[in-house]
Amino acid sequence: MTQLARNLRNNSTRQEKKLWYLFLRNFPLRFHRQKVVGVYIVDCYCQKAKLVIEIDGSQHIENTHESDNERTEYLQSNGFEVIRFSNHDVDNNFDGVCTEIVHTVNTKLGSDIYQ
Repeated sequence: MTQLARNLRNNSTRQEKKLWYLFLRNFPLRFHRQKVVGVYIVDCYCQKAKLVIEIDGSQHIENTHESDNERTEYLQSNGFEVIRFSNHDVDNNFDGVCTEIVHTVNTKLGSDIYQ
């Protein structure tokens, strides 16, 4: 799975790259891209905040969400909070996406790590 995660990092979507290069790579807490967490590879991951961020493309809208729900349940059962954004959100409401990430991290840590 590590090789698959590496391939996914090297072939990130435009929206994943945007979120990473314009926001998460300089976030005060360390985030990882395409990280193996248990039996899944997650889009963005912060160990300290126990946070997983998923960026969902059109395949998540067009198909059932059963596999997404199973993935979320697995991650939550292991103590992670999962927040999801669509590609549309990243493209058209980038500031709102960033604000929600900051709010979630602050809530999880009980402090204002990043404002």
